[in-house]
Order: sequence, then structure tokens, then C-alpha cells
Amino acid sequence: MAVKFKIKKGDNVKIITGDDKGKTGKVLAVFPKKSQVIVEGCKIAKKAVKPTEKNPNGGFINKEMPMDISNVAKIEG
Repeated sequence: MAVKFKIKKGDNVKIITGDDKGKTGKVLAVFPKKSQVIVEGCKIAKKAVKPTEKNPNGGFINKEMPMDISNVAKIEG
């Protein structure tokens, strides 16, 4: 049975709990089976990347990580 959420990709949401409390952003992805969302500019983690042809130096990138859907509230407008 699939769970339906009122928050969809592209919606503007406000973070209501956690380290990024009070920030607003756009939903980049929704994972209904895990009850998680990825919000633009929130819950940033540094990720180590190996050198590749595209990125010959490797290093670190900043990446948005998923957060629980209960931690966000939809903003009207």
C-alpha cells in the first residue's frame, strides 16, 4: 500500500525541526517508501569523492541529504 503525502517535488517548504530549523527551500526529491524528502540548501553534508576524469583532483563536495518528511511543513504560495 502506497502512502500519499501532501508534499510534492517542487513545493516550497519550511524546516520545522533540526539543525536547519526556520530555513525554507524547494523540495528536490520525495521518497514515499522511506518517508523522506530532500530540500534544496538544507541538511548539507560534506562528501569525499575520488578523482575521476570529470574531477581529476577529487576532494569534497557539499551534498543535500534526505530528512524525514515530518520535519518539514508546506508553505502556501
